[in-house]
Amino acid sequence: MPRATAPRFGTGGGALVRLLLVAGALLGALLSGAAPASAHAALTGSSPRDGAVLTAAPKEVTLTFSEQVAVGNDSIRVLDPRSKRVDTGAPRDLSSGNVVTYGVGLQSGLAKGTYTVAWQAVSADSHPVAGAFTFSVGAPSRTAVQLPQQNPGGGPVGVLYGIARYAAYAGFVVLVGGAAFVLGCWPRGAGARPVQRLVVGGWVALTGATLAMLLLRSAYTGSGGLGDVFDLAGLQAVLATKTGAALVSRLLLLGASALFVTVLFGAFAKQAEASAGDDVRDGDDDGDTGGRVGSGTDLTFGLGIGGTVVAAGIAATWALSEHASTGLQPGIAMPVDVLHLLAVAAWLGGLAALLVALHGTPAVERSAVLRFSRVAFWSVVVLALTGLYQSWRQLGSWSALTDTSYGRLLLLKVALIALLVGIAWVSRRWTARVSDAAAGGGPDSAGKDAEPTGKEQPGEVPETGGNPDAGEAAAVDPERAAQLARQKTALATATRKRLKEADAERSGLRRSVLAEAGVAVVVLAVTTLLTSTEPGRTEELAANAGDPRAAAPAPSHPVDITLPFDTGGKDGKGTARLSISPGGSGANELRLWVKRPNGRPLDAPEVKVSFTLTAEKIGPLPVTPDRIAVGQWSARNLQIPLPGEWRVQITVRTSDIDQATVDKNVKIG
Repeated sequence: MPRATAPRFGTGGGALVRLLLVAGALLGALLSGAAPASAHAALTGSSPRDGAVLTAAPKEVTLTFSEQVAVGNDSIRVLDPRSKRVDTGAPRDLSSGNVVTYGVGLQSGLAKGTYTVAWQAVSADSHPVAGAFTFSVGAPSRTAVQLPQQNPGGGPVGVLYGIARYAAYAGFVVLVGGAAFVLGCWPRGAGARPVQRLVVGGWVALTGATLAMLLLRSAYTGSGGLGDVFDLAGLQAVLATKTGAALVSRLLLLGASALFVTVLFGAFAKQAEASAGDDVRDGDDDGDTGGRVGSGTDLTFGLGIGGTVVAAGIAATWALSEHASTGLQPGIAMPVDVLHLLAVAAWLGGLAALLVALHGTPAVERSAVLRFSRVAFWSVVVLALTGLYQSWRQLGSWSALTDTSYGRLLLLKVALIALLVGIAWVSRRWTARVSDAAAGGGPDSAGKDAEPTGKEQPGEVPETGGNPDAGEAAAVDPERAAQLARQKTALATATRKRLKEADAERSGLRRSVLAEAGVAVVVLAVTTLLTSTEPGRTEELAANAGDPRAAAPAPSHPVDITLPFDTGGKDGKGTARLSISPGGSGANELRLWVKRPNGRPLDAPEVKVSFTLTAEKIGPLPVTPDRIAVGQWSARNLQIPLPGEWRVQITVRTSDIDQATVDKNVKIG
């Protein structure tokens, strides 16, 4: 029979679910009220440039991106003033080194007027990108082109996809953190129904959200509607992508996690209950089985190792397909992201399990709360270290904290985490008080005094209502039986309320943990928004590079430099003059003149040029110009991906063995 000090309150799990629903609704409102913040690959240049007026029609249109993108057959469309397509064939990959460029051919004999280039793709971190710009041949003209009002990642599909992403994060946190809490902090909790429902609910939420994202993915990246959710051709295309493979892998790992949960709440729960029974028979009635249940046994060891591997694998499905998989140092960023997600789950998921345990199960032992307190502390340490690295990697500069959407959301998340840590500190103080009270025979030890003695306590109503014949009468009078049942329920409720109010320390701990859980739900919502927001580093690059999405492109100025050289051999001295026009990010024309000291052209056997943007770790980008005359070379369609301080290196070879390399830093864009 349960002890009188083990009141059951069914509101803990319900309160947590309500908090999750409120956060989901808030997330949906935020996603529906803003334009899709999912452009993670920046368009850093194009040829022709946005708004350019050309004297002759180009043969192709090229687009340069800040990172790898996935394109389809219709990813780049060029429309004439009457909105008819003039592009030919599928986009071609023209990338060279770190410069990601795609191009599409144009029909010959284009008429004068304004042409619209509409493009869309999927960036390397799985988010859709899209945009449009115009150029004119001869002179600008009116255009009948009407672009879609809804970009990829927007509309109802975008809102549903965002909610599914949030549900996936929340499910992962509850599943992994709740299971870790049971296995490492409170083994007796494996037999508690509310805790079981919480962990299984996390599994269901993560599985359902993953399936929803898989079905919504095609419409999400292709500006489709809800009618495209069950398009088998679109689903097949999604399965061939990196994101599709990650979602399918997550589903397979969730199958393995279902087996883990079954064993945890089956064989492990029975073992924990048996160990708790042994403690009672041995006179150790504090219920503390945490350090002994299965400690050193094959079952606990197997669950610990297997659960860690599966949890890390599920976390890796995010790391391998989103922000961590692209940009700077992906080889370091992906394992760091896995650690970050596991630390979040251990802290916030364990917090959810503790909240449910405090409100809906027999009293949690003080030792279990203390163990979770230590786990939470080290989880916060890991979160701080991995979060600092991720912030540096995604922001790129201090100004991005306030000048970009990603930076402002990150500041909000940091503030919420600080608030969460403050509440956690209060919870730790309540935990210490609970421990002291229990050690001194306070409220925590009241259970032994309140065990049934066979005599009714003052104020209690006996089951027979004080009439010796009431039991027999109830057996034949259903109405009387119902009345006695109501009296018994009311008595139990009053007893639970009295005991709950008498245990001030545990009441304080319950309140502080509930406050922690409330803030944690909002933190998860902000984190979900961060994953669908363009990183600050990329947003700044897009603005600085004259991305057509930016308010104003960076100004361009022709570059003209002259450098002396000396190869050390015969006729090895001279000057190299380099000209870059128009001198901005995107397509440029390079011209190079090599002259002797007397000003006459020097017919060098070979010249080479390279460009390096040290600040962004781009390059060297090699260029081998074509010889057009004695001492003259040129290169058309030179792609400068980003504006900045570029180091230009010129190598001149004057014989088979004599050559020299000179360099100079110049500002381009």
